[in-house]
Amino acid sequence: MSRIASAFASAREENRAAVIPYLTAGYPDPERYLQISREMLEQADLLEIGLPYSDPLGDGPTIQSSGDAALKKGIFTAQVIELVRELRQSTDKPLLLMTYINPVIAYGSQRFFANFAAAGLDGVILPDLPPDEDPELVKEARAAGLDTVFLLAPTSTDERIKTVTSYISGFVYTVSVTGVTGARDQLPDLGPLVERIRRYTDKPVAIGFGISGAETARQAARVADGVVVGSALIREIQAGRNPAALLAEIRAAARVE
Repeated sequence: MSRIASAFASAREENRAAVIPYLTAGYPDPERYLQISREMLEQADLLEIGLPYSDPLGDGPTIQSSGDAALKKGIFTAQVIELVRELRQSTDKPLLLMTYINPVIAYGSQRFFANFAAAGLDGVILPDLPPDEDPELVKEARAAGLDTVFLLAPTSTDERIKTVTSYISGFVYTVSVTGVTGARDQLPDLGPLVERIRRYTDKPVAIGFGISGAETARQAARVADGVVVGSALIREIQAGRNPAALLAEIRAAARVE
């Protein structure tokens, strides 16, 4: 069983959804990033690492600003590989990279996947790649030993769900809204979407885009296997607060009653 599958299984045994924080690699600076990530991993089941990118079309202003700050500090692909390597030395929990496809291609896809896998990465989330548009690239990631994760949305048709899930080996990343990332006060009813996804795959389903705190985490945990939170944690960092405290609240709220 992979680290990713094991993490979801362990959370399920504890009657809760898996908790998946997102942090932009190297933000606010490499040293603080490593410190915050290690604190997050005490509460998290998996960690999503965002590769800073100049044109993050799926990210809202909070994550965009953290990516811009990281890029200005020189955090590019090579530096993120080293951050993954350092994190792996202090945890056995799953580490996933969220990256847009351009950095993968610019670096060289086979080298990209191989170098990240060697550093200790478990999987890649590719939000802007329709997997059926480049099956060979998906095969390259798998050949390097990385699980692949793709996104589905409330607008996804059954045909699209069937197609996309056939390329997923980690978990299904379900976005709560047809928009960009960002904390929200309420989530729409995602139960019907999750039910449709489960007709086509037995992989865990995680909900992201909109988890802001305990209440939205509770809503997501009622229907899904995992909750992804990013913007709300980065806002805590920007405000000079410890995001681990918010993540602890989210973990407690993710318990299935």
